[in-house]
Amino acid sequence: MSQTPLLEGLRVLDLTRLLPGPVATLRLAELGADVLKIEAPGEGDYARTMLQSDADRATGTPSAFYRLVNRGKRALTLDLKTEAGRAELIGLARESDVLVESFRPSVMARLGVGYDVLREANPKLVYCAITGFGADGAFVDTPGHDLNYIAYAGVLDQLASNDGTPIVPNFQIADLLGGALAAVTQILAALWHVARGGDGHCLNVSMTHAVHAHNVMAHIALDNHAHATTRAGAGLLNGGVPCYNVYRTKDDRFVALGALELKFWETLCRALGRPEWAAKHWSLGQATGGADAVELTQSLAAIFRERTRDEWIALLEPLNCCVAPVLTPAEAAAHPLFAKH
Repeated sequence: MSQTPLLEGLRVLDLTRLLPGPVATLRLAELGADVLKIEAPGEGDYARTMLQSDADRATGTPSAFYRLVNRGKRALTLDLKTEAGRAELIGLARESDVLVESFRPSVMARLGVGYDVLREANPKLVYCAITGFGADGAFVDTPGHDLNYIAYAGVLDQLASNDGTPIVPNFQIADLLGGALAAVTQILAALWHVARGGDGHCLNVSMTHAVHAHNVMAHIALDNHAHATTRAGAGLLNGGVPCYNVYRTKDDRFVALGALELKFWETLCRALGRPEWAAKHWSLGQATGGADAVELTQSLAAIFRERTRDEWIALLEPLNCCVAPVLTPAEAAAHPLFAKH
C-alpha cells in the first residue's frame, strides 16, 4: 500500500531500540519524514542481533528484524557519554522537528541531553519518550517487556484459552499499540500544535497505560457487571456467540466468521442450508455464552468440518457474509490484498 509523503520535510531523530520506537519512527518515515537513526558505538540497537538468521550471522548482516523496522532511515553512530557526542546531538536537535527516545526515565537527563537542554536549543522540538510504565510513579524504574506490560494492563488475562490459561501472543500488543501507535498519535498532535504557532512539547508515552486504555471490551464489561467477563467463550467478541467465532475445517485449517450483524448471519445460514438458524442470533435475544449459543456453535463447527478451508472460502467469500480464511503469515504475504502496487 503506497503512502502519500505528507510529512515530507519533517526531520526526526530516532534514539530508540528494539520494536516500539523504531516502528513509530518507521511510520513517520513511511509518511515522508526524514528519520535519522542514532545508535551508540559498539552493539548499537539490540535488534541488530535479535532473531538473526544463520546466514546473516555468518556475513555480519543485521537481522531481518532490524532491517524491517529501520528501513528508509538514515543512520549515525553517536556516543552520548562524550562531550562531543552530546554537543552533536544538541546541534542536530536544533535543526530537527521531532526526537524520539526509549531509554529508562531520567537517562537522557543524566547524560546531559534531557528535554530541558534540548528545548533550550530548539523551543519548537517535539520530544517523545516511550517508556514501559511512565515517567513517574512507583514503577518508573521497573524493567519490563511486552508480556509484562499487557499483564499489568489486564490485557493478558483476556487472551486466554478455553481453560482460562493466558496465552503468550506472537503479536506485541503493548509495543505496537501502546508504544508505537500511541507515540505517533501524540507526536502528530504536538506537531499540529507547533504548526499553529505553539511551542514544542515533551510527550511521555507509557506502553502499559496506553494499552490499558485500549482494553475497551474489558472496561465495558467492568462498567456493566463490576467484573470483566471477557474470557474465552464468555463474551460477544471472544467466542460467546456462534456468529463470531473461529472454526476448524476438513483439512485442519480454519475460517474466521465475523457475522456480527444479523444480515450477514442470515446470508450465511441460507448458504449453509440452515435458514432456521437465522433466528438464533445475539441481536434477537440469544444469550451470549448461553446453552443455546454453545449448542449452535458446536453444530456450526460440525458443518465447517465437512469441507476444506479453501472450499468454504470459494463458496462463502463471494456472498459477503464476513467469512475469511485464517491465513499463515506466508499466505498473507502472497495474498492479493498485500500485493505490491
